[in-house]
Amino acid sequence: MAQDWLGMTAGELGRGIAAGTIDPVELTDAYLAAAESHDAAAQIYARLTPDRARAEALAARERAKGGHRLSPLDGVPISWKDLYDTAGVMTEAGSKLLEGRVPDKDATVLRNATVAGLVCLGKTHMTELAFSGLGLNPSAGSPPNINDPAAASGGSSSGAAASVAHGLAACGIGSDTAGSVRLPAAWNDLVGLKTTPGRLPLAGVVPLCPRFDTVGPLARSVEDAALMLAALEGGKAADLTGATLDGARFAVLETVAMEGLEDAPEAGFANAVERLREAGAVVERRALPEVAEAVDLALILFATEAYGTWKSVIEAHPDKMFSNILERFRGGAAFAGADYVAAWQRLETLRAGYHAATAGYDAVLLPTCQIMPPEQARLFDDPAYFAERNLATLRNTRIGSLMGLPGLTLPTGVPSTGILFQGPPGSEERLLRIGAAAEVALS
Repeated sequence: MAQDWLGMTAGELGRGIAAGTIDPVELTDAYLAAAESHDAAAQIYARLTPDRARAEALAARERAKGGHRLSPLDGVPISWKDLYDTAGVMTEAGSKLLEGRVPDKDATVLRNATVAGLVCLGKTHMTELAFSGLGLNPSAGSPPNINDPAAASGGSSSGAAASVAHGLAACGIGSDTAGSVRLPAAWNDLVGLKTTPGRLPLAGVVPLCPRFDTVGPLARSVEDAALMLAALEGGKAADLTGATLDGARFAVLETVAMEGLEDAPEAGFANAVERLREAGAVVERRALPEVAEAVDLALILFATEAYGTWKSVIEAHPDKMFSNILERFRGGAAFAGADYVAAWQRLETLRAGYHAATAGYDAVLLPTCQIMPPEQARLFDDPAYFAERNLATLRNTRIGSLMGLPGLTLPTGVPSTGILFQGPPGSEERLLRIGAAAEVALS
């Protein structure tokens, strides 16, 4: 029975705990045992927190017995990307620059999840300082892709995705600056939710680009993403009952997002869009020139903020960094402050134009990633290939980040490909309802 639990959704596990058919302590022990014995455990988890997990599970057991559960996910074990501060536990953001860093209190979102009764299994590996979409980390660990262990798992929330895909956590909490939840979710056939910037607090989260950084879950279902969003902010989950695509209006983003697609992502996306139409959605194709201009601003906006955030730490010990990531950070040194300010001012104008042009749609659709997961070995051996594949990996997801949007990626049915639903800022609940209906249509 315990082995069956490892493949269930977080929502199903929560309902089992409420019904008394699942013991939170036995559930937590099953996940810990799986994580400790998995062949790729060292590549997925940076460190487990068994003492904390069992203490939290014992408390959840007592609440369940007394009928005083704190939330629908009370007693459900989840993993945390290693950039969320965890009191008394090393939080190193995948970097030797932060080796041995031990915070004295939990990140706000971790505290909120704990108040909701969730069980912290441990911290998952990630791209160094969260600055790559590929998921490789030679010093900490490079998690395996669920569909091909030799392929990249996607980043930077690589371990978060792998922990869920490999049955080592019911849900994984990642972060997304330019695609770091959505990409590993897509490449590992999961649901990934990028939230609107500012929706979830970043206190106690190791930063990359604070104006773009967001918190979000990687999950087995849209319901799980909705439940986790509520737990992370201490709110109420979106009501997904009765969700339908009948009459929904979607726009397929023609500008940039559909260019140069590899065969599998193109086929997966086309099939998914057709399923949405069959379920009653109206789908149009739209060219949005604001997108092309915004994408051209990506380098100055992301790299400058990332390097500005980390310059003093990096340049004190550059030898401690993965050279490919170091080069990405140092790319931000090439831009003048005046140009960075002008780029942000132009982006605000482009955002206004994009929001006006898409206001009549329930969501904008695009392939989550234009390429399939590349081989890890070649990425490590060829820096030019790493740089080119990284940019290709991030191309589509950074559109939503540039426009300040929430995004929800769902598996298309073609392995390691996703369809991305983007809504206006603050529309997570509506996006989750759309996603719940789409999930049925695509299954």
